[in-house]
Amino acid sequence: MSISAEINAAFQHPIRIYWEDTDAGGIVFYANYLKFFERARTEWLRALGFGQQVLRDESGGMFVVSETAVKYHSPARLDDTLIVTAELQSGGKASLTIAQRAYLRAEGQTDRLLAEGTIRLGWVDATTLKPGRIPAPVLEALK
Repeated sequence: MSISAEINAAFQHPIRIYWEDTDAGGIVFYANYLKFFERARTEWLRALGFGQQVLRDESGGMFVVSETAVKYHSPARLDDTLIVTAELQSGGKASLTIAQRAYLRAEGQTDRLLAEGTIRLGWVDATTLKPGRIPAPVLEALK
């Protein structure tokens, strides 16, 4: 699958790189890619009709990250524009694994893969943090 086909198959969220995202070497600090992935997942759920605070208020539950794996390919720098993707890799009644990628978007050039990973989310009761079942409307929207 080509990069453009990979990007088009997934939810996309643009991110601009600011000073606060970079380290002393002028490149994006590696842990910030997890923040970018989080933003893209949040906007993906919002695009499906599920704001996370509303979901918590109405269902009493929430998603928590239980596992991450990230591979870094190339750095992003100040003022770069990234496209961060999110798509369901696998899912069950209590957890989801989301595949995510961050691409450098440069005008007139092919998008370049910077980082990719998977994030496993578990559904828990927001008060007790005990595992629970993902609400049926969320699972249906993800199909």
